[in-house]
Amino acid sequence: MATNQEFANYVCDQLSLAGFITAKKMFGEYGIYCDGIIIGLLCDNQFFLKKTEEGNVLKEIVEAPAYKGAKPTFLIESLDDKEYLEVIISATLKGLATRK
Repeated sequence: MATNQEFANYVCDQLSLAGFITAKKMFGEYGIYCDGIIIGLLCDNQFFLKKTEEGNVLKEIVEAPAYKGAKPTFLIESLDDKEYLEVIISATLKGLATRK
C-alpha cells in the first residue's frame, strides 16, 4: 500500500514547527524535507526518520527499515504532539549537519 497524499499533507502539517516541511514524491512514496534537507521517508502511510545519534531524544525508539532492503531508520509511530516532533526533527537536523 503506497502512502496517500492526505497522510503526506498531515505529516507535513504536524512537523511544521521544525521548519519549512515538504513532501516530494519518490518512487511511489514520499521523501520528507525540512528546510531543503531530506530527513526521512513516508512509506505505506508510516513516517521513517533518518537515524542519527542526536535523534536518540525519542521517547520510544523503534527502528525499522522503510522498505525491504533499506537500512533501519527511526519509525515515528505517534504524530500527535507537534512540540515533541519539533524537538526530534531539530535534533535530527543537527545530527545530519555534523555528518557533512
